[in-house]
Amino acid sequence: MKVWNSYGSEHSANLVMIGHFKDAGAAEDAKDLIEQLQGFVGASNVAEGDDRYEDTVREFLRGIEFYSVGPSEMEQFRYDFHVKHQGDKVVITTDEIEISALMKLLFDKGARIEIYSSHNHPGTGHGRDTSSQK
Repeated sequence: MKVWNSYGSEHSANLVMIGHFKDAGAAEDAKDLIEQLQGFVGASNVAEGDDRYEDTVREFLRGIEFYSVGPSEMEQFRYDFHVKHQGDKVVITTDEIEISALMKLLFDKGARIEIYSSHNHPGTGHGRDTSSQK
């Protein structure tokens, strides 16, 4: 009998990203924009590794005034992550490590951004509780 034991980096980040905004309205707008992007990407044929925008994607991004994201990053809005609006903050939690599109959006909309692994910094109230897994 052979027993195989392996550890992979996929889905293990337990990442927390917090966008700190000047006010609650700006934070709520950013959260709404993330949700719009999730809906648009979920309903479109945007694919990982795209090297150019289709016309519909270009028009959508122009309409929401978001110009920083590259074609290959759009797929990230299809990934599994959770977004919460908390006062003047937007809190994103995910097990994904590819977060550049979300980071660019928060930065573009005026946030100061804090990013950390809840594995290494437990007890912050964000991310999955992994204290019983050690």
